[in-house]
Amino acid sequence: MNIAGSGCIFRCASLCTAIMLAMVCGVTAAQPYPAKTVRIIVPFPAGSGGDVVARLFSPKLGESTGQQFIVDNRAGAAGNIGAEAVVRAPADGYTFLLAPASLASSQSMVKTPPFDLMRDFDPVAVLASLPFMLVINPALPVHSVKELIELARSRPGQLNYASSGVGGAGHLSAELFRSLAGINIVHVPYKGGIDGIPDMIQGQISMMITVITIVIPHVKAGRLRALAMTSPRRSPLAPDLPTIAESGFPGYEAGTWHALLAPAGISPQIVFRLNGLIIKIGNSAEMRERLQAQGAEPQSDSPEQVREFIKSEVIKWGKVIAASGARAE
Repeated sequence: MNIAGSGCIFRCASLCTAIMLAMVCGVTAAQPYPAKTVRIIVPFPAGSGGDVVARLFSPKLGESTGQQFIVDNRAGAAGNIGAEAVVRAPADGYTFLLAPASLASSQSMVKTPPFDLMRDFDPVAVLASLPFMLVINPALPVHSVKELIELARSRPGQLNYASSGVGGAGHLSAELFRSLAGINIVHVPYKGGIDGIPDMIQGQISMMITVITIVIPHVKAGRLRALAMTSPRRSPLAPDLPTIAESGFPGYEAGTWHALLAPAGISPQIVFRLNGLIIKIGNSAEMRERLQAQGAEPQSDSPEQVREFIKSEVIKWGKVIAASGARAE
C-alpha cells in the first residue's frame, strides 16, 4: 500500500468531513427560533394569578412562532422552587420563568436568598400588571381613605388587616400604606389571598388590600366596601373609585405583576424577538379585553426597562420589609 497516497486520501476525507460538519452547523445556526417546544415555568399552582396570565399568552406565542409554549407549574417555597429550576436550566431560550412581584420582595425576606433576581436572570418582558383594591368591612363608619386613617388614629392597634401571608404582595402593600399614613394597625396573615375575606365580611377583619377580581363581587353585593385602588391610574373595572395616590398619598403604588425571565446569558436576539411578540399580543384588542376581565393591564416595556423596573421593585420593597421587620418563617 502506498502510505503517502493513503495519507492524502485520509486528509481529503477529513477535509470533506470538516466541510460537511461546518455546513450542517451553519444550517443549524441559521434555524429560526424557536425550533422546538418552549417551557414556561410558573412557580405557583394551576389557577393562580400567574398561571392564568401564562395560559393566556402561551397559545398566542405558539401561534406566532409555530412552536408550542407549554406551562409547567412548579409550586412551593413561595415560588423559589420554580425559580431555582429556571436558574439551573440552559440559557438557550427554551426555559423561562413567569415571575410574580413577590420574587422581588423575597430577595429581602430571607438572610440568604437562594438566587439573585438581578444576577441570575435576564428579563424578557412584563406580560401584565395587576393593581390591588383597598376594601373594608362595611360596618366601619368610613367612606374614604382619609376617614379610614382618622379612625385608625383614634383607635391605635384596634383595627387590623388581612393578607395572604407574611411577605406577600398584599402584606407589603398594606405595610407601605400603614407607614405612609402613620397608623397602628395589626397584621393578620392567612394562607391564601381569599382566606381572610369571610372573616372580613363577618367583621373579624377591618380591612384588606388585595387583587381586585377577588373582592369586587363582594363589593358589588354590599358585603365589602371599596375605598381606593393602589394603581397610579383608576381601574376600568372601578372607574369611579379613586386611587390611594389621589387620596392624599402621591406616589403610592402597589400591586402585582408577572414578568417573563430567562436564565442569565440568553441570546439578546431571542430576548428582543419574544419581547416584541409579547407586546404585540398584549396590545391586541382580544388580549386587552381578556386581561381587563382579570383586572390586569398589558405592558409595553423593553427588556432594559423591565430590568430597571424589577431593580426598583427589589429596592422599594426591601425598604418596606426593613421598616416593618417582616421576615420569612
